[in-house]
Amino acid sequence: MQLVTVKTKYQIVIPRAIREQAGVGIGDLLEAKVEKGKITFAPKSVLDRHLAEGLEDLKKGRTHGPYKSAKDAIAALEARAKKLTKRR
Repeated sequence: MQLVTVKTKYQIVIPRAIREQAGVGIGDLLEAKVEKGKITFAPKSVLDRHLAEGLEDLKKGRTHGPYKSAKDAIAALEARAKKLTKRR
């Protein structure tokens, strides 16, 4: 077990061995929680909102395709765009 000191601005330094084991680097985000009286930090990544929405669409089955080729996919997208512009 390694000890760390809380500095005057409530900052701590995560020891190198711990950082390396957790795979934490400069600029990474950590989620801080109190669990059973202990402070825990867990590495987290932030998803772009549009990416998160796209992943949610995939989970719910809101997808198009599959297409046999890129040409077929482009044709389907153009047809869909044409329908949307007609509605307006």
